[in-house]
Amino acid sequence: MTAASARVVLGLCAFTHDSAAALLVDGHLVGFVEEERLSGIKHDHAMPRRAVDWLLTTYSLSVADVDEVAYNFVPARYLPAALPTPAHLLGDPPRAVARSRSFLKVAARTHNRLGELRRWFPSASVRAVPHHRAHGLYAFAASGADHAGVLVVDSLGETATTTIAEAHRQQGGRLSYQQREALSDPASLGYVYGAVTEHLGWRRGDEEGTVMALAALGDPARFRDVMCEAVRLTERGFAVDTRLIALRVLSSRTRRLTPEFVRRTCPPRRADEPVTAEHQDLAAALQERTEEVMLHLARRTQRHVGASTLCVGGGVAMNCVSIGKIAETGIADAVSVPPAPGDSGTAIGAALAVWHQRTGSLATGAENACYLGPDFTGITLTPAPRHGMRADRVSDRAHHLAERLAEGRIIGVFTGALEAGPRALGHRSILASPLDPAVVDRLNRTVKYREPFRPFAPVILADKANDYVRVGAPSPFMSRAHTVTDLARTRIPSIVHTNNTARVQTVDATQNAFLTEVLSEFEAITGTPVLINTSLNIKGKPICGTPEMALDCLAESGIDALLLEDWWVVRQ
Repeated sequence: MTAASARVVLGLCAFTHDSAAALLVDGHLVGFVEEERLSGIKHDHAMPRRAVDWLLTTYSLSVADVDEVAYNFVPARYLPAALPTPAHLLGDPPRAVARSRSFLKVAARTHNRLGELRRWFPSASVRAVPHHRAHGLYAFAASGADHAGVLVVDSLGETATTTIAEAHRQQGGRLSYQQREALSDPASLGYVYGAVTEHLGWRRGDEEGTVMALAALGDPARFRDVMCEAVRLTERGFAVDTRLIALRVLSSRTRRLTPEFVRRTCPPRRADEPVTAEHQDLAAALQERTEEVMLHLARRTQRHVGASTLCVGGGVAMNCVSIGKIAETGIADAVSVPPAPGDSGTAIGAALAVWHQRTGSLATGAENACYLGPDFTGITLTPAPRHGMRADRVSDRAHHLAERLAEGRIIGVFTGALEAGPRALGHRSILASPLDPAVVDRLNRTVKYREPFRPFAPVILADKANDYVRVGAPSPFMSRAHTVTDLARTRIPSIVHTNNTARVQTVDATQNAFLTEVLSEFEAITGTPVLINTSLNIKGKPICGTPEMALDCLAESGIDALLLEDWWVVRQ
């Protein structure tokens, strides 16, 4: 059957941050790409037109060939929050009214967006999918498990913020996916983390990872009491105290922390102000409480389901320190996080949900899949692709790259199909030797232009990983931070964060043959099967999705060279 005659489902995360598109053809995931990687606009919230065009063009499809469009929000599910509760009205009447109006407005806007999609895809059936169902189905499908507990924790999905579900792939391929429990706003761990991130001077919805890194420098005891009051553990999960964390209004212009929270912690920090001990301590208390809540929710999921695999999705699943803590407790035999656990991944999840609704089965192709976007193999460059640049073909590119890395150079790598999600997984990466003690400072100062306390992640040959990091199971998507070994501390301290952990990526030849070859060549030269791996971009810009973006990165950053497929590009 040709693609044009097959059943085609297009999944969309659109009109919101991290817009993306995914394509199922006859129940198989064939492609996925985030719009920012093609537009160059970080966290692009537009309709993902470039992503859709690439998917349809790649598989010789037209808009008329799309049978179903799956959208990752349901308008009516916003409406319960439009009814103010007596407690909210008593606590802060003006804010309670503003909250109600904002949820009504977003419900109407989401309804209108479905109408826009119907106009764009006139031949397709447009279906709205509950946001947390999209998160959960993608997390389960990516794990490859047959039976799992599924924990989704984010800022907000319509009104849901935390859900626990059981997923069971039965004989004959039938899928049972049953939600067991849910928490609704204002009980939102993602909202709290974003609010404190903004208070500390970083961009909410973008730089929570910076606050997670800062937390390792602080003492949580200083603000432990206020964070425990702000986020209280309960029998059903947790609750948020709106006397400290302001009741959510769906507007970027409204404050998220109350004057009482500010009085008991510290004044808001501007982005250009120095980071002080109290900022470090508040970050530490926030991170500590996040880990406690996530462990509590993971245990609750296992009590509900009792499966050997725990799948975690949603934006809070990108808190790799929390995920590492869950894995190290042994709550489940395996802890799985998909490569795109945030909202972009719900494009895949929405498509999976529509296919499941139609057939009762789980679509294939998502299991352990991350290299799902555009590739540019066969690209031809001129000898001078940009003014002041020189490009030459290299024959044995893995050996050539490993030699240059062993010499201490910092190299951008652009090869193969684009990764899914926020982590560089070897196809759009900046690689460097972990043996150079000055490399972290150089990467932060001249390449990534970011805070000096932020660590860099190691990529390690899978069969050597436990020599350096107590990772246990494979970690192909950099989703967990684990304690390092004595060998790592003495041999490659550049990959060790202040809290004695590293967010590791493990690779083998079946997952990424080229990166495995590079690591093997680097080990042959240096005796160390480890490289620093960070994303091919500079601060404020998305991971490079096109050759032009990669050349921009070479021109605008301090990387020494760019391996663009089999072209070696340097500044003259």
